[in-house]
Amino acid sequence: MVEQESRFPPGFTWGVATSAFQIEGAADEGCKGPSVWDNFCTVPHKVRGGDTGAVTCDHYHRYREDVGLMTELQISAYRFSISWPRVLPEGTGNLNPAGLDFYDTLVDELLAQGIEPWVTLFHWDYPQRLQEQGGWLNPASPEWFADYVRIVVERLSDRVRHWFTINEPQCFIRFGHGDATNAPGLVLSLADRLLASHHVMLAHGRAVETIRECCQQQALVGWAPVGVAAVPATASAADMAAANTAMAEVPDILWTNTWFNDPVFFGTYPESAERAFGAAMPRYTADEMRTIAQPVDFLGLNIYTGTVVKADGANGYRALPFPATGMRSAFDWPIIPETLYWCPKFHAERYKVPLYITENGMANIDWVDLDGQVRDPQRIDYLRRYLMQVRRAIKDGVDLRGYFLWSLLDNFEWSEGFSKRFGLVHVDFATQQRTIKDSAYWYRDLIRAYGASLNIPK
Repeated sequence: MVEQESRFPPGFTWGVATSAFQIEGAADEGCKGPSVWDNFCTVPHKVRGGDTGAVTCDHYHRYREDVGLMTELQISAYRFSISWPRVLPEGTGNLNPAGLDFYDTLVDELLAQGIEPWVTLFHWDYPQRLQEQGGWLNPASPEWFADYVRIVVERLSDRVRHWFTINEPQCFIRFGHGDATNAPGLVLSLADRLLASHHVMLAHGRAVETIRECCQQQALVGWAPVGVAAVPATASAADMAAANTAMAEVPDILWTNTWFNDPVFFGTYPESAERAFGAAMPRYTADEMRTIAQPVDFLGLNIYTGTVVKADGANGYRALPFPATGMRSAFDWPIIPETLYWCPKFHAERYKVPLYITENGMANIDWVDLDGQVRDPQRIDYLRRYLMQVRRAIKDGVDLRGYFLWSLLDNFEWSEGFSKRFGLVHVDFATQQRTIKDSAYWYRDLIRAYGASLNIPK
């Protein structure tokens, strides 16, 4: 009975996630066009160690091997992204058959191995040719995106039914358009960042419309923003309310839940945005907001860390400093497992839609031991702690239907290059040798046990 109670619900999705630019390589092969990240990697001192995505995990050539790894690990769902400039080298116009053929073949390989494809249509690798026309600041950008989405959906939707429109708008707006630490390396005014984000949300809405129009089977559509997480310092009502306030606020750096999700689910920007942004708010029409608010089937949340907050006695909150002795990942991110309880709970209560954890994982210091094994007990402990909070959320009524671990492979970690290893599988980037880590076998056994093996053996 105890084991039965500790299991996850029937039908819970256990998956892994990757993104095209981080693993594919083949940057100049198959008639692929340049992305903003290809360009950014050529700028001195922008990427640690001068690393690039030119080869990375060489998944473009080794996808069968990588699908085989997922099969060995009993992964049932694979969330991967499609490179817009691999499909449309100029971003618009002429289709690249070789690029689309790659994803067509990848989908067939996944299905042949019993793995469900979950496709992300945009994971940051914006076409460089469109960036030169203004990128997300160009009012035509939502239609550019919709045209690309139509091509992909018409080709793959006879076999693919799970679709994510856009991944982590908070990240590529803040880091790519605000502080220039990510591609395309811009430092925009607040008004321009808000305008770019408005166009991103319009692109999401147009993509949803396009998927509904073109999908050859019943589509399940969502998107995957960052879950900006706050955890109450205590179980008091005041601290829990403070955490909700923190997760609902709209700071001007746009590291926020509600600026992006309220329009998608409610068709309105949060009231606090008008107060926070004033004259910098973008102009928009009622028709645009209806487009943004196209009905979706689920919300994905990418959650790694968060902030612990306490009520300030004035209906607000204050963030507590993370203890110097607290657990941290190799990325120096605080390890706060309760984020996978409180953040999904906040979103479920606010938006009343099924949820998936679409990214969660840990950068660790991993290497291949002399005996050929990769032992990563810290990652196993991290996953156990975080997944126990997922189970807690489900037991408390949160409609949380799946978990995608980041990531299948060690990969190109954006401006950190190859210095941060998130994978279940170790990659030697010089030889492309894959080595399954201990955490991968642990995750396989967890899937086999329907989550019951989360309990610590006594």
